[in-house]
Amino acid sequence: MDLILKYFPDLTEKQIEQFNKVGDLYKQWNEQINVVSRKDIEEIYTNHILHSLAIAKVMKFEDGSDVLDVGTGGGLPGIPLAILFPNVNFHLVDSIGKKIKVVQGVADGLGLTNVKAEQKRAEQLHDKYDFVVSRAVTAMPRFAEWIRGKFKKDSLNPLPNGLLYLKGGDLSEELKDFPNAELHNISDFFEEDFFETKKVVYLHKKDI
Repeated sequence: MDLILKYFPDLTEKQIEQFNKVGDLYKQWNEQINVVSRKDIEEIYTNHILHSLAIAKVMKFEDGSDVLDVGTGGGLPGIPLAILFPNVNFHLVDSIGKKIKVVQGVADGLGLTNVKAEQKRAEQLHDKYDFVVSRAVTAMPRFAEWIRGKFKKDSLNPLPNGLLYLKGGDLSEELKDFPNAELHNISDFFEEDFFETKKVVYLHKKDI
């Protein structure tokens, strides 16, 4: 929890309470349904919660925004972002039902009213969103196909509507068909070694 406050010092008491609880909730749920590797669960705050919040260092979502988290797994990055942005609507989808059960359990445990969790594929959705977020679900060309046409026409955020994607390593091959992609090194925001090669990729909706 100290790690979260180190980089996000202006949290409300309620947010501090929620971030305090979220690690234990994931540990409890992970014993029933494995959504985080056994090795990683002890590093839940660095490797998962803080990693998810790197998106917030690139984009501060305006109140009333609609954000879709595709392939959310156990709720990452959607759940940590929903804590940080309580007035933003988050729609978390995954094709695997037991993962959505974890998402709903964690959201309920935290009292999050701005999270909707659904067992669905992105291709099945007909709503429009300001932003899509995701964490290394698949290679960008395939992912772009899933989310094409899912964006609202008008933008209300500092960046035009589009995708914020958490990915690590050398992305030159994966992004060769996306020359306008903006890469933000997470190591510019967080000093922990875990983030050394990790990035937030921003793609404008017109480039998807």
